[in-house]
Amino acid sequence: MSFDMDHLVKLRHQLHQYPELSHQEINTAAIIEGFLAPLVPDQLIRDLGGHGIAAVFTGKQPGKTVLLRCDMDALPIQETNDFIYRSKIENVSHKCGHDGHMVIMMGLAELLSRADIPSGRVVLLFQPAEERGEGALKVLQDSKFNALQPDRVFALHNLPGFPRGSVILGKDVFCAASVGMEIKLLGKTSHAAEPSRGINPARAVSDIIRAFDRTGSREEFQDLAFITIVHVRLGEIAYGTSAGDAEIRATLRAYQNRDMEKLIAGARKTVQNCADREKLTVKVKMVEYFPAAVNHPDCLHTVRKAAQGAGLETRNISAPFPWSEDFSQFLLRYPGCLFGIGAGERQPKVHNPDYDFPDEIIPQGISVYAQILRQLLGVKP
Repeated sequence: MSFDMDHLVKLRHQLHQYPELSHQEINTAAIIEGFLAPLVPDQLIRDLGGHGIAAVFTGKQPGKTVLLRCDMDALPIQETNDFIYRSKIENVSHKCGHDGHMVIMMGLAELLSRADIPSGRVVLLFQPAEERGEGALKVLQDSKFNALQPDRVFALHNLPGFPRGSVILGKDVFCAASVGMEIKLLGKTSHAAEPSRGINPARAVSDIIRAFDRTGSREEFQDLAFITIVHVRLGEIAYGTSAGDAEIRATLRAYQNRDMEKLIAGARKTVQNCADREKLTVKVKMVEYFPAAVNHPDCLHTVRKAAQGAGLETRNISAPFPWSEDFSQFLLRYPGCLFGIGAGERQPKVHNPDYDFPDEIIPQGISVYAQILRQLLGVKP
């Protein structure tokens, strides 16, 4: 396997300098297309699920379709690194390593452009809006995706805290389900000297927070399930006014999709009961839903063999990761596997302002994907 590592690193640094938030990946898509078009894939599909791109490489004979996916979007975080390729966009940066994920896929595209593909198809998907938990579903719902129906799906995520280049695997659930819950409570303002003439949501807010903090017993749920309060607002800052409205935002998280359904139903019931008790009107909205990422055992075995074929160490996690990844939407529909690639034991964690994707693991990411394609389609780079 040979590819232009210097060129890939320059591309990664270019993507890092010009990050774009979910649903805004216009320049990112242009850079990707500019790289892919000269490789002359059999199909180059644009504007997939928003600003997504799919490059399709077709084999000599009909066969299975294998989809490999990377993510494109950045985060609303101000970078604190001072290296020369730091983000040029204020309060936006690639703090989850999606710049590295894209470049791994671009390096793989370079290999496929001159590879022998005996049968089947390879779909390289550059997916937008992962951080919002919306991109995967938008791709799946896009009519242009209908012609790409895959037989197997795979994706990787870099993982600080593990040796560089190691391949991280889970038994079945790789990472948790999560969803945001927006709660709006409406009562009635009054003068702060006459609170009894209004309906202040403060007591309901307190009751909801306490109830959420108690949620998650093992008697209730099959596995880990809990609720985190992320924002609370009560009225406006006006010492002469007793508040008449409130807002609570929380993240619900569970390792099992069935537990998530139960967690949502219980949280809704708690909110409604607290609102009714205080004679409040309530509105609840669920946002940024990520199912749990459940790997198929056959695909997990494929990745394990691919890591061995690439000469890489594998490590098994004892419990799912508590964070979420919207590749889980693909795993609900197709057999597949989400796996990790170690980014370094001392590497700053993702979503931290000083995180940066390590260029040294680009070849390992490409190699694992290439070995997956060798197993499933007989691809010879």
